[in-house]
Amino acid sequence: MIDTSTFHYQPTDHEAEKASNSYVMSMIAIMGGLPLPIINLIATFFFYLGNRKGTFFVRWHCTQALLSQLFLIPFNSTGFWWTVSIIFTPETISSKYIAYIITLFIFNLIEFIGTIYTAIVTRKGRHVEWWVIGGLTNLICKA
Repeated sequence: MIDTSTFHYQPTDHEAEKASNSYVMSMIAIMGGLPLPIINLIATFFFYLGNRKGTFFVRWHCTQALLSQLFLIPFNSTGFWWTVSIIFTPETISSKYIAYIITLFIFNLIEFIGTIYTAIVTRKGRHVEWWVIGGLTNLICKA
């Protein structure tokens, strides 16, 4: 799922910190806006906007962090609105809902652990590429 390698140049300490912060931003947003899944995406997007003209290493990792949030937003939004519909309408909790929420929890837990790992390793100046998202990031970011 995660490929760790060295980047083609050694990023400075400042670059590594900014790249790492792109992942930390999404985790802080999760804690601040937990019930609303769009909060993580908005926070990561604004961090991306602030660093999109930075060095390639920083820009690449900000883009990967943003894409990881874009990947999760449809699933998290579906779970959020399904839960809201159960609370405010006569709809009841079904086995499909429980299965979806469990799967959603597992996806978010994997993403959360991967984000922590990526933030730590990126802070050390090493390049971390997520399985599918890293490939998309390579297509979007050009050196």
